[in-house]
Amino acid sequence: MRVIKKYRVLKISREIRTAILVLGAIALFIWGYSFLDGRNIFDNSTKYYVEYDNVEGLTTSSNVTINGLVVGKVSRININAQTGKLVVELMMSHPISIAKSSVATIYSPGLIGGKGISIDPKFGNTDYAESGHYLKGEVQFDITEKLVGELEPLKTKVDEVLQNANAMLLAVNGILDEQMQADLKSSVAELKGTLAGANKLMRGVEPQLNGTMANLNVMSKNFVGLSQELNELDINGTFANLQQASANIDKILADIENGNGSVGKLLKDEELYNNLTGASKELELLMRDLKEHPKRYVHFSIFGKKATPYQEK
Repeated sequence: MRVIKKYRVLKISREIRTAILVLGAIALFIWGYSFLDGRNIFDNSTKYYVEYDNVEGLTTSSNVTINGLVVGKVSRININAQTGKLVVELMMSHPISIAKSSVATIYSPGLIGGKGISIDPKFGNTDYAESGHYLKGEVQFDITEKLVGELEPLKTKVDEVLQNANAMLLAVNGILDEQMQADLKSSVAELKGTLAGANKLMRGVEPQLNGTMANLNVMSKNFVGLSQELNELDINGTFANLQQASANIDKILADIENGNGSVGKLLKDEELYNNLTGASKELELLMRDLKEHPKRYVHFSIFGKKATPYQEK
């Protein structure tokens, strides 16, 4: 009996250990799969959700950063069947509080590699988001996407220019038919003949041109000599004398204006002016009386008769 009971106990303990091993293997498999998928079933980290129209380059286990500090990872990416938007789950491993108005931006940390999510936590806003809340999402274009966006309008303009150039070439080909080409060749031949004649003409007038250039050189030398003579003249002294003469004239005019000197007194002295005016008038009366009565001033007496004295009218 003791042997049978001992055998049963051993058999039961083996079954329990086998079950425990199987359950442990299943749990380890689930934990490993979740870990590789960016999730940890034993982790009670805070989770946030963000909706994007496009998450190209973003994968599970991509880093979530705040000012460059890694504070979590992307744990899951699903699609909303109703709206068509992509829902990204962020598992925060760093104990940091962020506001509900925070923005989660998809960005490229470098030229090579995947993308990550940078959160602007809106420090100073105490209305914090709780686990499970949705944050606002944005997408930041990387350098390649920016270049593509900027080159696209340039490509359109280049295509338009090429189309216009093609249309112009077709028009030119349509205009330049065989007759037009023949006329152009004839015009080119005539132009060559004209140039040849002009060349011969230039050769004929080359001696005259050389003589003209020689004369111009002589004239240039003469101008140089004239310039040197002008430089040697005492132009400053001449201008100084002119200035002195001008100052003297100004002084004379000022004296005349002030009534100084004979000319100034003659122009400014009213009494002298009145005397001259009276004398002129008396001289005019005297000349008139002389013409009317010459005998009063010139008298010839043969017999010594006395002249009649002048009486003023």
